[in-house]
Amino acid sequence: MANLKRNMIELVLEVKEGEIVTKKYVTPVFIPLSVVYEAIDLMAELNSRKSGQAEKDMIDKVLIFVAEKVYNNQFTRDDLFNYLHGPGAINELFMQVLFVARGEQTEEAKKYLESL
Repeated sequence: MANLKRNMIELVLEVKEGEIVTKKYVTPVFIPLSVVYEAIDLMAELNSRKSGQAEKDMIDKVLIFVAEKVYNNQFTRDDLFNYLHGPGAINELFMQVLFVARGEQTEEAKKYLESL
């Protein structure tokens, strides 16, 4: 059990003269099964989501879940809201929930974690 699976998220902290300044965060070493249950419930909600305000409410739930449960308050919901790159943000959030629910990592996360 010493080799526990982890994940990573990268936030854009600043844009300087066309160059971006980012910070990578890694999930805690241990994520309890209770958080997996919450992720499964969120996945079910995401799969049955509707458009409009209901979708915004769902995104807000995911922002809170990722910040508080997945990354254990290393950053806030507002940090995710303001520092995730817009065009890929929804997919990135979905992948974070998918990681907890199913243990699936992106190739980028795998490579980054191997380099630590």
